[in-house]
Amino acid sequence: MIIAVDGMGGDHAPAEIIAGALESLAVFDDIYIHIYGDEAVMAPYLKEHARLKIIHCTEKIESDDEPVRAVRRKKDASMVRMAQAVKDGEAAACVSAGNTGALVSAGLFIVGRMEGVERPALAPTLPTVDGKGFVMLDVGANVDSKPSQLGQFAVMGSIYAEKVRGVENPRVGLLNIGMEEGKGNELAKAAYDVLSEAPVNFIGNVESRDLLNGIADVVIADGFTGNMVLKTIEGTALAFFSMLKEVYSASLKSKLSAVLVKDNLRGLKKKMDYTEYGGAGLFGLNSPVIKAHGSSNANAILNALRQARTMVQYDVCGTIRETIGKVETK
Repeated sequence: MIIAVDGMGGDHAPAEIIAGALESLAVFDDIYIHIYGDEAVMAPYLKEHARLKIIHCTEKIESDDEPVRAVRRKKDASMVRMAQAVKDGEAAACVSAGNTGALVSAGLFIVGRMEGVERPALAPTLPTVDGKGFVMLDVGANVDSKPSQLGQFAVMGSIYAEKVRGVENPRVGLLNIGMEEGKGNELAKAAYDVLSEAPVNFIGNVESRDLLNGIADVVIADGFTGNMVLKTIEGTALAFFSMLKEVYSASLKSKLSAVLVKDNLRGLKKKMDYTEYGGAGLFGLNSPVIKAHGSSNANAILNALRQARTMVQYDVCGTIRETIGKVETK
């Protein structure tokens, strides 16, 4: 299969993007990678490989570009050309660490929304203390959502958790301010009824304080709430490790103790590392589109490509297409 990659998107492009692409070719012998970007800029980081192809682009979408305008006007941008390749059938999936809003726009306007899907959803896999992780959607593709859309998010997330993450009969929870039925605002109350009838293993409401303890395999929220929870988790993890570093470097005694627990700390950091979980899938499109973290390193790109490969292998989009019509419209 061919996977298209935006070589110019992300804080560490193109060096880390290309390094991750080359690593993935060493790990998977059944994929071909087409990297889109400025060939002259990428040249210092490139290595010849039989399954790597470079497609030269004269433009790139910047992090501060207005998403819709950039996608419509920058026709030769690496992200736009990458998405077009998927639409034209030249690639089976695509990966970018670039401007999130622009990638959502490119996914909608170029790759195309799946028939029957009201809104796409951005869905990362977030860490849990047991190392299994959970899928959360939506985390920002939409600001506002309807109950029926949350129901569709549940179907898409459940299919992804089962097909890609290997979770049998994944538990789907609705993010709310309390676990009791009848809690929350009008959206949450109506969505509860929709999810109760959806073809998923709905376990009811879940609270944000329980997310990292693995209370559910799939967590459903509107994009506004989901994005705030996502950034709170990311910020808390960064602050926690910063405080740990400060504690273990405070004195000679603490530095010596850090040596003794170094492997344990390394394991803890890996468990909470977003790069180990790949990117955020943009569910509800005709083909897999993966948004890698803006600060992705080579390992994050490798895992985002792994994610795209698995979605194609297990025809996640096809399964979503077959199932999505079973969600009650409200």
